[in-house]
Amino acid sequence: MRRALDLAAEAARDGEVPVGAVVTLGDDVVAETRNAMRSSHDPTAHAEMEAIRAAAAKLGTSRLDECTLWVTLEPCAMCAAAISVARIKFLRFGAEDPKGGGVVHGPRIFTQPTCHHRPDVLGGIGEEEAAEQLRRFFGKRR
Repeated sequence: MRRALDLAAEAARDGEVPVGAVVTLGDDVVAETRNAMRSSHDPTAHAEMEAIRAAAAKLGTSRLDECTLWVTLEPCAMCAAAISVARIKFLRFGAEDPKGGGVVHGPRIFTQPTCHHRPDVLGGIGEEEAAEQLRRFFGKRR
């Protein structure tokens, strides 16, 4: 999670919402990314989506079934659905997102009967730092 938090800080410095993501396979880092929506002009370029794409390309497979996704913010519904489709084994996230989250808030994608894969989910890892990064970022814009 430390690397994901550092990537989130980099994103904030570049004007992106501070969210970072890392995919690991065992002890190996497979992909590390951050939000890139503004810089890429791509509304789907959330850190999780970028990490899933990069990990799948590096591993040469669409199934990341032995991987862990570390992300600083609770994934939105779009990212949660992608996590399910990618068959990610473990999801570890920092701060909860009461407004836009799709895992423990909002649509709770992994609890839906149409969800065919549910990762092992654990939140609250690095939560204070992740939440503070977001507060600082949005505080400067209000």
